[in-house]
Amino acid sequence: MIYTVTLNPALDYVMNAESIDTEDVNRTVSEEIYYGGKGINVSTVLTRLGYPSTSLGFIAGFTGNELERMMKVDGLLCDFTKLDEGRTRINVKVKCGKELDINAQGPNIPSDKMDELIKKLDALKSGDYLVLAGSAPKTVPSDIYAEMLRILDGRGVRTIVDTTGEQLLKTLEFGPFLVKPNHHELGELFGKQLKDTDEIIEYAKKLKELGPKNVIVSRGGDGSILVDENDNVHVMAPVPGKLVNSVGCGDSMVAGFIAGLSEKEGDYEYALKMATACGSATAFSMELATQQEVIEILKKL
Repeated sequence: MIYTVTLNPALDYVMNAESIDTEDVNRTVSEEIYYGGKGINVSTVLTRLGYPSTSLGFIAGFTGNELERMMKVDGLLCDFTKLDEGRTRINVKVKCGKELDINAQGPNIPSDKMDELIKKLDALKSGDYLVLAGSAPKTVPSDIYAEMLRILDGRGVRTIVDTTGEQLLKTLEFGPFLVKPNHHELGELFGKQLKDTDEIIEYAKKLKELGPKNVIVSRGGDGSILVDENDNVHVMAPVPGKLVNSVGCGDSMVAGFIAGLSEKEGDYEYALKMATACGSATAFSMELATQQEVIEILKKL
């Protein structure tokens, strides 16, 4: 089974307007509401590819109920921990040629509710995947991902950590199955500005020496690099196409990597190819990758 954790999910309220006048009332031409959060994005793409996953995390209030309802309508599996107070956050995205993003903080997460979520990890068994994605909110311990990996240590669960900085570094001693920094984040971990492919490979190997079994470095329009658990290096060229949307590309790559290994166990070259196809499919459309879009891009790789 595949599980994803989104500690601070959100409803994204997207308002499209022709222009914005700060001294007058503004009107939209259209609006949309999406559920979001990095782990939820991973679950969404996996479900579209035919690999069900269960979304874990916290929801609260009427906004949390709506987020869960929308996900279930789309066929996603949920096992959220419900908070007694507060509301799941609403992030406002105003698009008017330019884009204005206002992200809310989210509800307070008390320690007993965190314990309730962690207890759900008891259900995971050897061979399962657990994706920990996004930064931890301020109301939970900064080492929460490391604590989850510590609890699962030695149980054969394939843990994937997609976060940055200290939160990522604290997890490495527990040997996550995969980490996925972009090239800027990789450089920041070592206090370096990485300039070319050789340098990125060098420091991806240095990161792997700190504990993770596999390291993917995403490079935006320059493709991606994987140093796998057998120390083989795989370099994937970028897919030609017009960038429409950068939100969720990294999450889509994680979903594609899991799907690739689920389809062809141990074939890391294919897993990177699937990761690239999924990330590109999201980048070239207004929403997260669909199965058909991924299939079409795979034909080009």
